[in-house]
Amino acid sequence: MSRKIKLIWDFRGPASAKTAEHHEIHLKQYIAIEKLDLNITGFEVQGEMQAIAFMVVTDENMIQVRDALKPHRGEIFNIQ
Repeated sequence: MSRKIKLIWDFRGPASAKTAEHHEIHLKQYIAIEKLDLNITGFEVQGEMQAIAFMVVTDENMIQVRDALKPHRGEIFNIQ
């Protein structure tokens, strides 16, 4: 089974929640355009002035997505 990696885009400021929510739309569009077999995206508000958008990729997709979309950071994704 392939390892899953959560690619993360950080947003800060008073509009961070709306920006992260909108960024997720673009992540879904990228998945559709590239016909990737990925289906986990989302956004999380982490505080009044901070939010993230994320996409979960496999090892096989990571370099392609990283180079195209330039996430701010990544972490191993564990389903809980």
